[in-house]
Amino acid sequence: MWSRRNWGRICALGVAALAVPSLRAQTAPATSAPAAPPAPRPGATRLAIAVSNRASFCYLPLTIADRLGFFAQEGLDVEVREFPDAGLALQAVQGGAAHVLSGPYSSTIALQARGQNLQSFVLQGRAPQVVLGVSRETMAHYRTLNDLRGRRVGVTATGSASHRVASLVLAKVGLRAADVQYVPLANAAAAVQAFRRGELDAISYTDPTVTQLEQLGALRVVADTRSTRGTAEVFGGPMPSGCLCAPGDFLTQYPKASQAMTDAMVHALKWLQTAGPSDIIKAVPERYFQGDRALYLAAFARVREAWTADGLMPETGPATAARMLAQFEEPDALQRVDLARTFTNEFARKSKLRFRA
Repeated sequence: MWSRRNWGRICALGVAALAVPSLRAQTAPATSAPAAPPAPRPGATRLAIAVSNRASFCYLPLTIADRLGFFAQEGLDVEVREFPDAGLALQAVQGGAAHVLSGPYSSTIALQARGQNLQSFVLQGRAPQVVLGVSRETMAHYRTLNDLRGRRVGVTATGSASHRVASLVLAKVGLRAADVQYVPLANAAAAVQAFRRGELDAISYTDPTVTQLEQLGALRVVADTRSTRGTAEVFGGPMPSGCLCAPGDFLTQYPKASQAMTDAMVHALKWLQTAGPSDIIKAVPERYFQGDRALYLAAFARVREAWTADGLMPETGPATAARMLAQFEEPDALQRVDLARTFTNEFARKSKLRFRA
């Protein structure tokens, strides 16, 4: 999600100095050694996908498609390029350092409002997976959201999804940004420590951080967008989150590659619907666990509902995302957005039929 400050920062940065692979069939060297994920077959079409915070649960379907060889099965040689923040990942696509972005769907709306064309073609998540909770220590007498007036609320970053979820929830009772103190804490471990030390009265964050605080008995959940029901309570409808998106010209010029990527992603989404703990341990890179497999698996169970089963954009999802953005972006610019041009279900429909998702 993008604030005006973040947008200015993105435009001011230079394009990452990376060479994007040309979109054509290339033969893999005969001497290449087997690797995990499985090596693509000879003649595979090379593609680059840009993402920030690849280990986030929001983008787990992308990891699964890569690690289990679903991209390779579709004749693709995909390189997932991870960037330090969402702005740089977006700019990699805009500047030609990557073909596709794995990022928030809302960015397609915000970009069109600024005259840029980016279109979602397969949806990964139908819920943002952000939780707002209060401290059982410093807010022991919490009764309503109004009790957070003047209090300290931890978020991942100003303008982030966690910041916006907190802002929307608090706005329901008339609390504005100036009525609370937002504390940016990008490092999850630091956020947990600050919360446990009583330096925060509330936190708006994602998993596994939230599940960890719940297990410690330190957090009382107030709003939970890990479920479709909780998401509807916060946003008034389904809120599309992570997706694969690309410039409209790319989807038009390379329909076979776009369909292949979608097939791989829908395959991954279907796999996630029935994956058990042992499946996740085998598929997910060890670094994702951050030294605590049990915590990761517990968090996985909590967010499972947040992923789509078929990659399709829900009918009312774009309008819900536009209403959310209207709270943070310039309304006049958003009124010029044609939501129908921010996504396509063309590829996901075919994948749904193929995989019976």
